[in-house]
Amino acid sequence: MYQRLRNLREDRDLNQTAVAAVLHVSQTTYSRYESGTLDIPSASLIALARFYGTSVDYLLGLTDEPAPYRR
Repeated sequence: MYQRLRNLREDRDLNQTAVAAVLHVSQTTYSRYESGTLDIPSASLIALARFYGTSVDYLLGLTDEPAPYRR
C-alpha cells in the first residue's frame, strides 16, 4: 500500500507537502503515512482515493484495477 501511495504521488509530480495539504495534515504526518510508520485513518484513505481518482481497495492493494468503482 505504501509504495502505491508514493507511486501515485510521484506519477503526478507532487511532493508530500502538496498531498498533506489535501489531507489537512503536516508533511511529517503524511511522510509517516507513506512510509508505513503511522496508520492512515479511514477518512484520509477515502480522501486520497477521491484525490487520485481510484478506489480505497486499490490504495490498500486489494485490487490491481486503479479505476474507481461506479456509483
